[in-house]
Amino acid sequence: MNTQMFNQELQKIGIEVTDDQLNKLELYYKLLIEWNSKINLTRIISKEDVYLKHFYDCLTLVKIMDLTKINTFCDIGTGAGFPGIVIKIFFPHLHVTLVDSLMKRVNFLNDVIEKLHLEKITAIHFRIEDFAHSHREKFDLVTARAVAPLNILLEYSMPLVQKDKYFLAMKANIDEELQNSLNASKILKAKLIKREEFYLPVDESKRNLLLYQKVDKTNKKYPRKPNEIKERPL
Repeated sequence: MNTQMFNQELQKIGIEVTDDQLNKLELYYKLLIEWNSKINLTRIISKEDVYLKHFYDCLTLVKIMDLTKINTFCDIGTGAGFPGIVIKIFFPHLHVTLVDSLMKRVNFLNDVIEKLHLEKITAIHFRIEDFAHSHREKFDLVTARAVAPLNILLEYSMPLVQKDKYFLAMKANIDEELQNSLNASKILKAKLIKREEFYLPVDESKRNLLLYQKVDKTNKKYPRKPNEIKERPL
């Protein structure tokens, strides 16, 4: 996907791209490739693929959520900043928190934040389950992109979400995971209110967006520790 096609495809989902946003993405891409030679950030390195499978893919969440109505945004297991940094570039009003368990990736994220002059965004070194215990009900929207099975994502994410607010999972094929997560969603007071299935342009790989609303407060025993999850899966 070249930048012209990138612009055209984003227009189709209601996003008008500015020169400043394109400049920030270009610098983001250069930093991604530079750091990727030192630490493992992504296997996708060609510019065309990064713009399609990372930048465009991250922005498809607008298909299911109006981000202009969201204030606090948390991206758990953010990795190289997908979708959190891309979303921040296009929706600068958001207060964004990026959470990752590897300090090297957090260092990369801080370098991107500094060099792109992004404001109201913080990268935090934390295990997701620990972060969820210490930041309960802090966010309007929590996202996770291909981090873990859906039932585990619900357990880590829903405690972070304010009552009546949202968790958005970004997945590829999801049918089996969705079935296996029914019990988790019930226990964690998570109601699936929207599902969007579509295919990326160019390579036509399948994507799924799942939007959950928190209908009540989450029991404080969740999330459990990883060993407890293995022993007593939801």
